[in-house]
Amino acid sequence: MTEPAIAVENLVKKYGETPALQGISFQVYPGEVFGYLGPNGAGKTTTIRILAGLSSPTSGSCRVLGQTTFKNPALYRHLGVVFEESHLYDRLSGIENLRFFAALHGVPTARIQELLQTYDLAKAAKRPVRTYSKGMKRRLLICRALLHDPEVLIMDEPTSGLDPTSAAVIHAAIDHYRGQGKTIFLSTHDMTEAETLCDRVAFLNQGKIAALDHPKALMRRYGQPVVVVQLRPFNETSEIEQIKLLNGAVSLNQVAWEDDLLTIRLPLEQGDLGAQLDELRSFGEILTIHTQEATLGQVFREVTGTKLE
Repeated sequence: MTEPAIAVENLVKKYGETPALQGISFQVYPGEVFGYLGPNGAGKTTTIRILAGLSSPTSGSCRVLGQTTFKNPALYRHLGVVFEESHLYDRLSGIENLRFFAALHGVPTARIQELLQTYDLAKAAKRPVRTYSKGMKRRLLICRALLHDPEVLIMDEPTSGLDPTSAAVIHAAIDHYRGQGKTIFLSTHDMTEAETLCDRVAFLNQGKIAALDHPKALMRRYGQPVVVVQLRPFNETSEIEQIKLLNGAVSLNQVAWEDDLLTIRLPLEQGDLGAQLDELRSFGEILTIHTQEATLGQVFREVTGTKLE
């Protein structure tokens, strides 16, 4: 079996007497995008700091490419990190930022130009980074992390706050990097992003791994597929009264009211679904009916007991 690119075993981290990580274990393999999900304060950033060699564990082990991470400068030749914060030199231009870090790794100039072209930064390369948009800064951070063509890439919220176009560029970069057989450790709050990109995901909650598997397997295990019905009520009963009436007649999963229409979600697996739909027809005109699969967002709520922000 292929050796893991990242191997974490019984990892514990305490700050004083406060536990941040409580004995977590997981492995990530070459060519895999591994999603690391969980609410704020769960311990994700602490894990990333240990993986990147910026913090030492209290106990347990953390190895990247077979090497311990803390106080191991040789590992940085094989590791790239994209932090959520920019950590760029704003007064320098984009190309000057890359030249500085390229010199640290002994990377040729041609590699800089290649990355600037790939991530659509060539035209802005000589502008000060302080003039860059958030999306441009994020792409420059990815260029910086990929300068030395690392075998393992750690990404912390790489698309947070970005518009769909900028996010799509980063998603394409992740797919391309995986296609080269490299390893991506991806921390994100975007469940759709995780569902689309990740081969496996781990949910971290209160410093412990609450669930770990392929996204679809987790959605089957924890999620609940629903039938989504859009209804135009026959009468003008107030919103609250209408929902009270529906709750008395139908076992509802969720109800939303928008533009004089009700969107109703019914559990797909309930035995009396046909009767429920017939009952809804007595309240209004049914405009659309479609099924909706379980989502990682449902899994998130189930295994962490919290709502997505």
